[in-house]
Amino acid sequence: MPTNFLSWDQRKRFGRFTEEPDEGRLAGSFLMDQTARRRAMAAKGARNRLGWALQLGTARYLGTFLDNPEEVPAVVVDYVAEQLGLQAGDLAGYGAMEHRWDHQEQIRTAYGYTKFEFDQWFTLARWMYQRAWIGCERPTLLFDLATKRLVDKKVVLPGVTVLERLVPGTRERAEKRLWATLADAPIPDRPRSCSNWSSSPPGNVYRSWTGCAAPRGTSPRAGWATPWNGMSR
Repeated sequence: MPTNFLSWDQRKRFGRFTEEPDEGRLAGSFLMDQTARRRAMAAKGARNRLGWALQLGTARYLGTFLDNPEEVPAVVVDYVAEQLGLQAGDLAGYGAMEHRWDHQEQIRTAYGYTKFEFDQWFTLARWMYQRAWIGCERPTLLFDLATKRLVDKKVVLPGVTVLERLVPGTRERAEKRLWATLADAPIPDRPRSCSNWSSSPPGNVYRSWTGCAAPRGTSPRAGWATPWNGMSR
């Protein structure tokens, strides 16, 4: 299957603010408790304090950090700034500061977020493979489920192309295993009473197609039930 199955708009929206959060989402991700406010206020200067708090809320909301932490809706900046007793304008220039990278590391350590590295890649690939083996989910659905799984596990989302390439790779591997398993599966012997194609009575579609009469109450695929159900996952 093609590697690039996401649309341009889907790639652009991944890990970004696409709309202003409503009041419920603001409170769910950007409400700073006493500990969060204390940690934010420990940063030097109003700009860093507001930027630190916004990065924490962004990680909660998007599951990742932004390269430019200033790229958040104005309503979010106002909401967080008010809690810290700061002005929204204090954020200006934070996206160009090197401190933003240190703040991300502090947030990951303090709140249990994990970078997406090889161990996380391998765990996700194995999970995807298991789903692809037992089901037939669309690539876009598997992509969304994988994204949600990483967010729930507090693994910082990688770039969109990383997941977009992983999905078809695991699906293709599962498909190859399926065909290999089916190719190796034993084919049940035909009954000796099997009649050939030419001797099939006119109008007996099933007998003409199979070349033999199946036992009453069975289907042409009955012989595959045991190999299929016995597959290990």
